[in-house]
Amino acid sequence: MKQLKSTLALATAAIVLLSASGFVHAGATLDSVKKKGFVQCGVSDGLPGFSVPDATGKIQGIDADICRAVAAAVFGDANKVKFSQLNAKERFTALQSGEVDVLSRNTTWTSSRDAGMGMVFAGVTYYDGIGFLVNNKLGVKSAKELDGATICIQAGTTTELNVSDYFRGNNLKYTPITFDTSDESAKSLESGRCDVLTSDKSQLYAQRSKLANPGEYVVLPETISKEPLGPVVRKGDEDWFSIVKWTLFAMLNAEEAGITSKNVLAEAKATKNPDVARLLGADGEYGKDLKLPKDWVVQIVSQVGNYGEVFEKNLGKNTPLAIDRGLNALWNNGGIQYAPPVR
Repeated sequence: MKQLKSTLALATAAIVLLSASGFVHAGATLDSVKKKGFVQCGVSDGLPGFSVPDATGKIQGIDADICRAVAAAVFGDANKVKFSQLNAKERFTALQSGEVDVLSRNTTWTSSRDAGMGMVFAGVTYYDGIGFLVNNKLGVKSAKELDGATICIQAGTTTELNVSDYFRGNNLKYTPITFDTSDESAKSLESGRCDVLTSDKSQLYAQRSKLANPGEYVVLPETISKEPLGPVVRKGDEDWFSIVKWTLFAMLNAEEAGITSKNVLAEAKATKNPDVARLLGADGEYGKDLKLPKDWVVQIVSQVGNYGEVFEKNLGKNTPLAIDRGLNALWNNGGIQYAPPVR
């Protein structure tokens, strides 16, 4: 009996220790989200195409729409989301402390962030890479012509290390000037304080669109790093991690299957395709595995759109950014976006 009590005591102590370390939180975030009635989403402090307030103050962008999709999956209402605008230095603390439920803020997936900071990436919303934005009057056509340049960099990002590696590897010298926000960096390029603005290429296109004379600036052809950007959640809550992850996968699968915001309701009722029937909840109980309603994918696509719709609305050729799908096209259409099936 004494041995049994001792074993139970040790087991209890281990559970307490794991809980204190942040590893046992199964379902805690979902329960909290349901209790308060909305998803608290961390986004950037203003990046066109990804998350930026429109004229009415509503946050628009692909990162914001990922959070709306999570809200649609959980509540059946994409509007049940609130946004916290965070700069690069604030973002991880906000997630770790529980200030936000999910961070969807053009954040690069790296090993140190995924394994050493108490959080985990739920997928890739946008495959990106670091580049350089310059004024045409600088007269350069390649990053390898930037020897001696003064470069504006946003602090607290992976860009600082990647730029240092690139210049050292190519025997080039540069002078970095760091800023807390991307807007400060862009304004410094425009004012002539620095010769070059460096960041993820998507961010360079976004910042260029905000300059007084965007046509005077060009993004150089080099891409010097891999920057897979995606939503992040706290480590240790598998239920919430699965919901965020499969929300993104559902949007990709819907695009691949030709399911859009315009036809999803009709397809949910009448489809003869077994894969589509499973995806839209007409066959099976796959939402139940995720602790979501049967029609969770229908709610996502009808209210927010599939991945392609969200991309084109926020970043595509008919927007000021005019970004080509490139790597972010589906795997069967020249890109590398690929999602596991719902089944």
